Amino acid sequence: MTAQPNPEAGAAVKAADRAHVFHSWSAQELIDPLAVAGAEGSYFWDYEGRRYLDFTSGLVFTNVGYQHPKVVAAIQEQAGRMTTFAPAFAVEARSEAARLIAERTPGDLDKVFFTNGGADAVEHAVRMARLHTGRPKVLSAYRSYHGGTQQAVNLTGDPRRWASDSGTAGVVHFWAPFLYRSRFYAETQEQECARALEHLETTIAFEGPSTIAAIILETIPGTAGIMPPPPGYLAGVRELCDKYGIVFVLDEVMAGFGRTGTWFAADLYDVVPDLMTFAKGVNSGYVPLGGVAISGAIAQTFAKRPYPGGLTYSGHPLACAAAVATINAMTEEGIVENAARLGASVVGPALHELAERHPSVGEVRGVGMFWALELVRNRETREPLVPYNAAGEAGAPMAAFAAAAKADGLWPFVNMNRTHVVPPCNVSEAELKEGLAALDSALSAADEFVDRQ
Repeated sequence: MTAQPNPEAGAAVKAADRAHVFHSWSAQELIDPLAVAGAEGSYFWDYEGRRYLDFTSGLVFTNVGYQHPKVVAAIQEQAGRMTTFAPAFAVEARSEAARLIAERTPGDLDKVFFTNGGADAVEHAVRMARLHTGRPKVLSAYRSYHGGTQQAVNLTGDPRRWASDSGTAGVVHFWAPFLYRSRFYAETQEQECARALEHLETTIAFEGPSTIAAIILETIPGTAGIMPPPPGYLAGVRELCDKYGIVFVLDEVMAGFGRTGTWFAADLYDVVPDLMTFAKGVNSGYVPLGGVAISGAIAQTFAKRPYPGGLTYSGHPLACAAAVATINAMTEEGIVENAARLGASVVGPALHELAERHPSVGEVRGVGMFWALELVRNRETREPLVPYNAAGEAGAPMAAFAAAAKADGLWPFVNMNRTHVVPPCNVSEAELKEGLAALDSALSAADEFVDRQ
């Protein structure tokens, strides 16, 4: 692992980026992207020679870290044998990837439709549900993110939806459970669960059960705040879907493939959806890949009836070869078990200890390598450290926190008033302790903005 300074090369990379690359979710003249020279394992480095421990896993997708040798070798081998081929054919890498995924999905989710990423996986899951039921509407939660394509962003519950919200996309939003900021005046997880389910069933009733094709939920919401649902909630949603003939879709794009210390977050709750979307960790993002795992009943709908959807690169051989190598590496090296063990023995206890010392930490939530710290100005009132969807000067406290972390060699995941701890699932205990020490120091910067009375 080398981080040799080469500022001239870095300046050239930055200049070309600023001249020609149009970045997502950004005002183009107000951003200053870091020029990255290389990455390996849990680290990346810039052209100045500065190295960062990546507590973001890219965008929560490098579940086996950067440049895992088995995955790199598999891509190289596949490129030498068959770089690409059309999706209508049976190709070894595609078939093997589908088999390995189906072996790990819950219940009878044994058919796999491959996409290029998570957003188009959601698009196709919704299309399947609507065609299967003949109904138009889809229910999704506030505090959610399902992707940036037109249908997926309309399903999304965070502010990134607003600019593209058509209001006619057949989407109805509802409140999912989140006890720390309960919309149901609940005082316990049991109350939150019961009241959230009552709210959902009331929404179904008022929208008309016969008009609702699907309910889609992130099993554990990711970008929106890593909020594990209370015991019984997902099972309750499953019961409501069965009661009203609604397709239950779980979005595991971020939570899947070891992130929660299980192959899928659904495994933690013993629930089986009708459709499950995946991407990101399926091959650690080495080559774009996503998909929909499909139940027997929905697959049967399209047994004699053509499914009206497809993609040129569905099941791309390079992407599928990377998925095969990633899944095999995770199995052989115990990476899923590593995420569970270190999440329980190192990350969770350390974050709770940080919460005791830092008044800016309002709540700690998570499991495996999937954690969030809710940062607040006041623990009693739970006022967020920055306002909802803060920008510019309003977001200064989180900017100060992030700058402090980076100055100490930690690249943090920051969204609104939260920082997420989402390192690679094969991170070592020593690396975790290094990152947690830097996080401890950075939280002192957040503490400066706490109300002190």
